[in-house]
Amino acid sequence: MAYDEQLAERIRERLGADPGIDEKRMFGGIAFLYQGNMAVGVTGDDLMVRVGPDGTDAALARPGTRIFDMTGRPMRGWVVVAGEAVAEDDVLAAWIDEGHAFAASLAPK
Repeated sequence: MAYDEQLAERIRERLGADPGIDEKRMFGGIAFLYQGNMAVGVTGDDLMVRVGPDGTDAALARPGTRIFDMTGRPMRGWVVVAGEAVAEDDVLAAWIDEGHAFAASLAPK
C-alpha cells in the first residue's frame, strides 16, 4: 500500500532534526518513532497517532478520527485521523505533538 508522501514530509518538517526520531516502514506506510516508540505514522492518506489508552476517548471525540484497526482487533491507545482532517498545519502539529509526547513518556527501546 502506498502512503501520502506529502503528509510524511509535513511530519518530517514538524519533527525537525530531533535526534531521537527514526523512520521505519510499517503497516504498509511509514512510522516515526521517538527513542524506539512509535509516535505517529502515515498509512494511505491518513495519519496514525499513538495517544495512549487514557487518551483514546478524547482523541476519538475530535473530528476525522477512528480507532486504529488493521487486523479486526481495535488497538486502544491508537487512532487514525483522516488525511483531510489534518490539512491545516496547526491541526497536524497538534496531533504530531500529542503522539510525540506520549512516545516520550515511555521508556526508550
